[in-house]
Amino acid sequence: MDFDRSIKIAPSILSADFADFGREIRAVEDQGADWVHVDVMDGHFVPNITFGPPAVAAFRKHVRTVMDVHLMIAPVDPYIDAFARAGADIITAHVEAGPHIHRTLQAIRGAGAKAGVALNPGTPAESVEHLLDLADLVCVMTVNPGFGGQKFIDMTDKVRRLRAMIGDRPVHIEIDGGVDPTTAPALARAGADVLVAGSAVFRGGSVSNSAPYGENIAAIRAAAESALK
Repeated sequence: MDFDRSIKIAPSILSADFADFGREIRAVEDQGADWVHVDVMDGHFVPNITFGPPAVAAFRKHVRTVMDVHLMIAPVDPYIDAFARAGADIITAHVEAGPHIHRTLQAIRGAGAKAGVALNPGTPAESVEHLLDLADLVCVMTVNPGFGGQKFIDMTDKVRRLRAMIGDRPVHIEIDGGVDPTTAPALARAGADVLVAGSAVFRGGSVSNSAPYGENIAAIRAAAESALK
C-alpha cells in the first residue's frame, strides 16, 4: 500500500445492505471506491454492535482495494491480532479507548497492519502529537461515534492543526462522519486525504443498480479535489 496524499473515498459498509455485503463491496469498488471502511462497534465504547473478526474475514474475500478497519471498541489490545488475521490492511484504535494507546499502535504494527489512531470530536489534536511517528493514519471523527447518518460536526480547525503537526511524515488524515459533497471541500483544503462516507455513497443505489454509488463517489471526490486547485 503505497503512500500518497491524493483524495481517497472510503465507503463505510455500515450503510450497505447487510444481507448482501459481498456484492455491495464489489459494487462500490467497481464504482470507484479507493478503500473499504469497516466500522467495528462493541456496544460498550459506543452504543451499537456491528462486526467481529469472523465477519471481517468474510468481507476480506471480496475487498480488492484496502480494507480499513475502524475499531470502536474497548479494550482494544486483546483483539488486534484477530482483526489482523482477518485481513485488515489498516487497524484504527481510539485514543480514548484505553490508557496505553502508544502500546496499542506498536501492537497493530507488530501484527502486520498499518496503524491508525482515531479522535472523537471532543478530543484535541494535541492528544496524538507524540504518537505521529508510530501512526500511519489519524482518523478525525466528525460525528460522535456509534451510528451512521449523523449530522456533521465541523472539525476543520482540528484537521488543520493535525496537518501542521504531521509535517512531511507519511501519515494520512481520515475524516469519518457526515462527509458529502458539501462538507468535503473544507476538509480537503484543511489537509484531509481519506474521506469515509456511508449514506452519502450508498444513497439512491443498490447492488442491482450500482450506478448511483459511482455518481455519489465521483461527486464527493470532485468536490474535495476542486478545493485543492
